[in-house]
Amino acid sequence: MSSTPSYLAQPLVSGERLSRAEFERRYEAMPDVRAELIEGVVHMNSPTRASHSAAHLALATWLGTYAARTPGVLAHDNLSYRLDDRSELQPDLLLMLSPACGGRARVDAEGFLVGVPELIIEVAAASAEYDLGAKFRLYQRAEVPEYLVWDAEAKQAHWWVLDKGSYRPLMPDRARIWRSQVFPGLWLDEPALARQDLAAVLACLDEGTRSPEHIAFKAGMP
Repeated sequence: MSSTPSYLAQPLVSGERLSRAEFERRYEAMPDVRAELIEGVVHMNSPTRASHSAAHLALATWLGTYAARTPGVLAHDNLSYRLDDRSELQPDLLLMLSPACGGRARVDAEGFLVGVPELIIEVAAASAEYDLGAKFRLYQRAEVPEYLVWDAEAKQAHWWVLDKGSYRPLMPDRARIWRSQVFPGLWLDEPALARQDLAAVLACLDEGTRSPEHIAFKAGMP
């Protein structure tokens, strides 16, 4: 991506239509803002409130801990995702298998994500309309295997798994513990996250990463 001095670049404006190349050129010159290109339309992100920030930190710690305990699994935070020629997204968090372990996503020579990561997570507050609407449709079309949205206002999770090209809801157990189908042992305690109890979130993950399915998953890695 070519570098454009900030004083020469026209600022991005929410709602304008751009190619991905033009979006990247102008976005690079605006280091202090966060924006996304969704099906050719620019979306400027709203200021981050405490409910979003706290949930994001907890989920990032949760994902990073899982990746640290699972060789061949990589976690990323706010990595720009070149989904196609009309969309460049910036998921809050994602988890992916490394290419050496059969993953379909990779980081390209310019440092952007390309391909299809196994799990994308969005923390929804002001962005809920896009996370549950346009982004849902884009991730489904790209065949991202799992998509998790944490509603920071309602303090609840929405988790989908790809089934024959369409998302179907993944359901928690009676205690509201969610279990990934793509990443064995990735367990999420929804009530603990809702009350911002990071210790309990990680305790649930500890149990998941000690489970027979997670042990078998690690053993099967190349």
